[in-house]
Amino acid sequence: MEVILLEKVDNLGDLGEKVRVRPGYARNYLVPSGKAKVATAENLAEFEARRAELEKVAADSLAAAEARKAELDGFLLEITAKSAGEEGKLFGSVGTVDIAEALGDAGKPVEKKEIRLPDGVFKQAGEYLVDIRLHTDVIATINLKIIPEE
Repeated sequence: MEVILLEKVDNLGDLGEKVRVRPGYARNYLVPSGKAKVATAENLAEFEARRAELEKVAADSLAAAEARKAELDGFLLEITAKSAGEEGKLFGSVGTVDIAEALGDAGKPVEKKEIRLPDGVFKQAGEYLVDIRLHTDVIATINLKIIPEE
């Protein structure tokens, strides 16, 4: 099934590209979320008429993400977690919900879906670098310090 992308989609394409995807992906995700339209002649004409508007929205979104990145990059976030032992092992873990909540408390709100933990949750006290994906092209990195609670 061919679709026209109405915004940049990771690992698929850029705004305005006509791409071939599986029908289920288009019907169940891309079209309902407003990221794409089915590539028909009338939808192509409608897209070309709205191209400038969509490009402006995309540029504004990118500029807002860049501004948030400048605010978040290098930020030191400290989270205190219960410790289960001498070697720094935590009782439980620190995940995306905990990080998003702590950032919100620090005045830098992010959504938990923006936080990337490719190796999973943290189960040890220590210092870590955490990526926050603010936009498909913008990734901020914060310093996370997990302090064991005695």
